[in-house]
Amino acid sequence: MFHQTIVRVRAGTKLDRGGNSVPDWSPDQVLRLSVSSVSVQPATQTEQTDDTRSAVVTGWQVISAPGVDADILSGDRIEWGGMTLDVIGEVGRYLEFGDGSTHHIEFVMRRATG
Repeated sequence: MFHQTIVRVRAGTKLDRGGNSVPDWSPDQVLRLSVSSVSVQPATQTEQTDDTRSAVVTGWQVISAPGVDADILSGDRIEWGGMTLDVIGEVGRYLEFGDGSTHHIEFVMRRATG
């Protein structure tokens, strides 16, 4: 069940014109981390249409194998299946009883087109 691999992509930072630190998604500034032993399952799909466009939002649930924790945060992006997806919401870390170590993680990722 946990036979898939994803790549976490985290933005670097740069200063904007006002001197504020902002995300930098330039290819040479991002940090990548390969995370294996995960299961990616379809979660949601919605379609929104109006006079100017048709938007499709597709979501997936990611669950790691027991014992797998990864440095993934809300705001990161995930490369998987030839797509770049956004991590939506916080990453759930489920703890082991007793020692408090991470048993597994779960999170939702989404792709919006249109």
